[in-house]
Amino acid sequence: MHTFDSLLAQITPSAGPTRDITDPATSEVVGQAPIHTVADLDAAVKRAASAQSDWAALGHSTRSELMLAAADAIDASAEALAQLLTREQGKPLNGPNARFEVGGASGWLRAAASTPLDTQTVIDDGESHAVLHYRPIGVVGAIGPWNWPMMISVWQIAPALRMGNTVVVKPSEYTPLSVLALVTVMNEVLPGGVLQVVTGDRDVGARLSSHPDIDKVMFTGSTATGKAIIRSSADTVKRLTLELGGNDAGIVLPDVDPAAIAQDLFWGAFINTGQTCAAMKRLYVHDSVYDAVVDELAAVAASMPMGIGTDENNVLGPLQNKAQFDIVSRLVEEARASGARVVMGGNPDADGPGYFYPTTLVADVDNDNALVQEEQFGPALPIIRYSDVGEAIAMANGLDVGLGASVWSSDRDAAREVAAQVEAGTVWINSHGGVHPMIPFGGVKQSGYGLEFGVEGLKALGVPQVING
Repeated sequence: MHTFDSLLAQITPSAGPTRDITDPATSEVVGQAPIHTVADLDAAVKRAASAQSDWAALGHSTRSELMLAAADAIDASAEALAQLLTREQGKPLNGPNARFEVGGASGWLRAAASTPLDTQTVIDDGESHAVLHYRPIGVVGAIGPWNWPMMISVWQIAPALRMGNTVVVKPSEYTPLSVLALVTVMNEVLPGGVLQVVTGDRDVGARLSSHPDIDKVMFTGSTATGKAIIRSSADTVKRLTLELGGNDAGIVLPDVDPAAIAQDLFWGAFINTGQTCAAMKRLYVHDSVYDAVVDELAAVAASMPMGIGTDENNVLGPLQNKAQFDIVSRLVEEARASGARVVMGGNPDADGPGYFYPTTLVADVDNDNALVQEEQFGPALPIIRYSDVGEAIAMANGLDVGLGASVWSSDRDAAREVAAQVEAGTVWINSHGGVHPMIPFGGVKQSGYGLEFGVEGLKALGVPQVING
């Protein structure tokens, strides 16, 4: 079991170049991250390739036992990991934030270790006999984001390890310490070379996606970066799983009870202070309940404390970096200038420490406004009126992304009928953004391709092989 200080000391480099990582809530230095190079990546890939055949040879049962032990190691150091995550990423300890994320990391590791994946007899009719197996791919390159650095890393690592692959992780430059710490704890149990981290810059990421000895890349992040990975992976025909930009829509039907759905609407939009790919980024509300929904949502939002993540009372934190703060600020101000009504929020304290942007609701905003059309990825929700459900569906489907969406109604059957017409990989009913380790998750359109979680997620980390005869 680690304390915060012992864990930080263990991941602090003893030699080589480093850079300071600062707390987005206070601007204080949290620790130093190594500056790895392309040569470091090449060496890590070589070690991973060397370790892969022995790891695969252990078989599903032994690999699963080791993964379960790694999950136990995460739980034993959960508080130290959560403290580090809070200080580096900014999210508070409580609410659906840092402690929740660390618990999700061990939980998803256990789920991947425990999910059965049987061979499938495709045909056995007395004349033909064919069985479908899934073999290891080889070395997997995992490129993670800064918003959920630990949990999303595990979403990539866990199925890869379970299927007999080795993994080289490249975390975001904004949140390398969290991933270094997570892998350090897991590697107290796992064999050497099976799981490694390289904390480099964009050159390292570019090399990873084109590396001849990386057999699959898993990436969660922006659509633009995903497209670059597709291009750079083409020469080696790498397998890819891409979870890209969202801009998820929520559609509120006229039969709702606004007070009953307000809290779930809030967390659907503002989980992790809005910094979640599958958070609700635009809300379409029927005219007959529009004002009531806005009022009830504002009342819930006003009750949610925002501040430094180590304060046990807070459930909302800062934006993780200045670039994201500037995006949110720009979009809200452009909406205000266009005549939209800022119900609450806006006007961040420019003189205070940290990248805090207040919880912001923007009403009476046109669907073609930039705050609606662009993914804000922060605590600012545009709320758009509609009078016809077909119009709302058309607006929800009008963008080139489709990660998630939601429909809100007191009539679940009616909600499902609307959901079936929405172009998104997942459509939730009366909730938004919840994921489960056994329910496949992935996007459509330019939100990426490939499925994660459950049996389908395991299959995505294997090479299908049919033995026919």
